[in-house]
Amino acid sequence: MDVPLWLWGASVAGVIGLITLDMILHVRSPHVPTVGETARWLGFYVSLALVFGVAMGFIWSWGHAGEYFAGYITEESLSFDNMFVFLLIISRFAVPREEQSKVLLIGISIALAFRALLILAGAAAIAAFSWVFFIFGAFLLYTAATLLKGKKEPGEGEESPEPRLVRLVRRMVPTVSEYHGDRLTVVIDGRRHVTPMLLVMVAIGSVDVLFALDSIPAIFGLTTQAYIVFMANAFALMGLRQLYFLLDGMLRRLVYLHVGLAVILGFIGVKLILEALHTNELPFIAGGKPVEWAPEIPIPVSLGIILGTLAIVSIASLIKTRHQNPPE
Repeated sequence: MDVPLWLWGASVAGVIGLITLDMILHVRSPHVPTVGETARWLGFYVSLALVFGVAMGFIWSWGHAGEYFAGYITEESLSFDNMFVFLLIISRFAVPREEQSKVLLIGISIALAFRALLILAGAAAIAAFSWVFFIFGAFLLYTAATLLKGKKEPGEGEESPEPRLVRLVRRMVPTVSEYHGDRLTVVIDGRRHVTPMLLVMVAIGSVDVLFALDSIPAIFGLTTQAYIVFMANAFALMGLRQLYFLLDGMLRRLVYLHVGLAVILGFIGVKLILEALHTNELPFIAGGKPVEWAPEIPIPVSLGIILGTLAIVSIASLIKTRHQNPPE
């Protein structure tokens, strides 16, 4: 798949344009989004992501389109876990409801910029060293085991630890504890102070970068095309703000989400290791030759496992919590 430089430029410009439009239309005038408004814009972003995937099928190949859809769904599913952490951070900083859109959008924009750097670094590493798949696969298996072993159900006394980057900002510059509208800094007694609005944006952006350490290797397990990885991440992140408001009450009912994410990450981890064995060049494994018995898992199978897992854990979660009232 050969992606010309002009298409990269146009795609990045399109993503920046959509984020800017979102900022102008929905964040410039702070307000609490209605369910209808949120649903319409979420539908717009999802439709745009689907159209992009279909266009990729016609322009390049349906194999690449399958990789994109598998990556997009994986990133979107991992975003649900991100959103719960966002909810904890926003609660910790007591962000006014009408200002949450701006906080999320700017935090997500920061995260997307850092993810782009991680994607380029990951693609370069894979191109230079095929054994990187062993590292990615092992890391995803470790993450899956951690999710299964240490995850609490929402509401069981979880607290969001303050990210180190936020603590560093607090030590380096003067801060105030109260909000001043949507201002990031404020001058008090002739000295400029950072407001909680800036701190919470830094917190969400830095935490999402940490989530990328899981999600970027996961999507590289489905495709090695940096362009597909970037666009799948971009579309998943652009709809994240709308998902947050639309599923605000539902997030706490997805009590088995961590199990589903662990299964997905574990499956992709195994897929990465099998791919590494299939293209093995390490001298201490099979004498540096490819391992013939290592199978390649087709993208349709991967897509089916990802969708099936999400469906099962969602239904099981809703059955378990069917008698619970959604949180106000």
